[in-house]
Amino acid sequence: MINKESQSSDHLTTASRRGVRMAKVAIALAAAFMLASIAVIISIAVVQTHKKTYVSRGLKYGIVLDAGSSRTTVYLYEWPAEKENNTGVVSETTKCQVEGPGISDLGLNEDQDKKTWKSLKDCMAKITEAIPSHRHNATPVFLGATAGMRLLHMKNEETSNVILKDIKNYLSSLPFNFQNASIISGQEEGLYGWITVNYLKGNFLEKTLWNAWVHPHGAKTVGSLDLGGASTQIAFATSDDAKGEDIIKVSLYGYEYNIYTHSFLCYGKNEAEKRVLAKLAKEPTNWTTVKHPCYPSGYNISMIAEDVFGSECTKNDRPSGYNPKRYITFFGQSNPQQCKALVSSIFDLKSCQRAENCSFDGVYQPPLSGDFVAYAGFYWTAWALKVDGSKSMETFNMNMKLFCSKDWKTLKTSIKDIKDIHLKSYCYSANYVHSILADGYKFNTDNWKNLNFQREVNKTSIAWSLGYMLTLSNMIPAEGKITKLPINNVLFTGLLLLFSALTIITLTYLVIALVRFCY
Repeated sequence: MINKESQSSDHLTTASRRGVRMAKVAIALAAAFMLASIAVIISIAVVQTHKKTYVSRGLKYGIVLDAGSSRTTVYLYEWPAEKENNTGVVSETTKCQVEGPGISDLGLNEDQDKKTWKSLKDCMAKITEAIPSHRHNATPVFLGATAGMRLLHMKNEETSNVILKDIKNYLSSLPFNFQNASIISGQEEGLYGWITVNYLKGNFLEKTLWNAWVHPHGAKTVGSLDLGGASTQIAFATSDDAKGEDIIKVSLYGYEYNIYTHSFLCYGKNEAEKRVLAKLAKEPTNWTTVKHPCYPSGYNISMIAEDVFGSECTKNDRPSGYNPKRYITFFGQSNPQQCKALVSSIFDLKSCQRAENCSFDGVYQPPLSGDFVAYAGFYWTAWALKVDGSKSMETFNMNMKLFCSKDWKTLKTSIKDIKDIHLKSYCYSANYVHSILADGYKFNTDNWKNLNFQREVNKTSIAWSLGYMLTLSNMIPAEGKITKLPINNVLFTGLLLLFSALTIITLTYLVIALVRFCY
C-alpha cells in the first residue's frame, strides 16, 4: 500500500516537472516570438524610412534669365533627375550677372549694346561649360523680362518687340531646349517670388514615416516682399474668403492657397528715386543748385533732365519749358527729417485714409499675416544699414537716422565696400523702404519683428526666377506626389498591423503564463 502511494506520488512529481518544463519552453518561445515581432516592426519601419533605392539618372539642369530693369542675371539650377517633383531639391549652382543696364536699354547706345551682348554671351558660355554636354539638349532655357520691359512696352511697343525677338533668336541658337522669352506681369512676378521663398524654406511639403509628401505641421507659409529697379511686389497667403483682382487661388502639390499679390509699377527703387528727383526739380529756374536732403552733404551730382523726366514714371511731372538735354545739379544736405518727408510724398496715402484694408494709392490689401521675407532691394538696403536679418523697427529707424546724418566724407571713410553711385542713394533707399513697409503695407513696431531681410536660403538666391522655372517646367504639380517606396503603402500598413497585433497577443499570453507559473 505504501509502495503504490509512493509510486503515485513520484508519477505526479515527474508530471509536474514535465509541465513546468513545458511552461518554461512555451514562455521562452512566446518571448522569442514577441521579440521577433518587435524586430520585424522596427525593421520594416527602418526600411520604409531610410532604404529607398533609386537608380540615379544623374543631375538635370534649368536656365533662367532674369531680365530686370537695371540688369540681367543668368541663373543655372540643378536637381537630381529622379527627384524632379520633390520639394526642396532644386539648388542654384551658378549665377552670372550681365554687365551693363537691363535689356530695356538696348538700342539706346551702340557701344553699350556691344558690351551688353558680349557680357551676355560670356555668361552663357560660362553656363554652357557648367552643364555636361549630354544634358544640353534636355536643359530648358527661360527668359522673363520684368518691369523695365513692361514700361518700355507701354512707351514703345515696337521697340520692346524687336528686343525680345533678338533675344529669342540668340537663345534659340544655343545648344539648349529654348522654352520661352516674354514679359511677365507684375502679378506673376509677385506670385513666382512667393513660390520661390516658400519652396526654398520647405513650406509646401514634408515627409512622413510612410515617406509620403504631406503638408508640414501647421501648413504655414511666409509672405514675400520683392524690390526691383522699376517695381515692387508683395505676396502672402490670406484667408479663404478674401476676394478681389489681386487674389489668386493656386494649387501646389494638391493643396489650395489663396494668395494676395500686387505689383506697384514705378515704385521700384530706381524709378521711385527718379520720382523723388522730379519733385525736387519741379522748378526749372533753380536747376543749377537743387538741394537734396537725402544725399550726403559734401556730395553733388549733375545729370541731364532726360535722366530724371524721361521715364514713363515721371513724364507727367515735367515742368513747363522742359528741355531734356539741360543739366540739373543736386547738392546733398544730410537732412534725415526732410528726407523722410520728401520720400513719403511720392506715396498717395490719403486715398486709403478712410478705406478698410488698403495699402496706398487706393490699392486693396487684406491684413498682414504671418512672417515675411524681404529680399532683392529690401535686403541690400537693410545690409547697408546693418539691419539685415530680423531686427526691431526701432533699430531700423535709429540706424537710418544715423546713416542719413553723415556727410559724404564720413560715409566714404566708414563704408568702403559700396560703390559711390550706390552709396549716395542709400539714405533715400532706407527712407523708401521704411515708408513703403510702415506707411504703405502697415508694418508696425509689433509685427516688424516678423520681417526677415534675407538674400538667399541654402546658398540659393531668393528671386522670382526659381518659382518661374518650377512653374513653367511643371515641377510643382497641382496633384500631390507620393514617393516610390521599398514597400507598398498598403502592404506596409498591413504588416505593421499584423505584427503589432501578434506582439500584443504574445505579450498578453506571456503575462497570463507568468502569473500562473508564479502562483
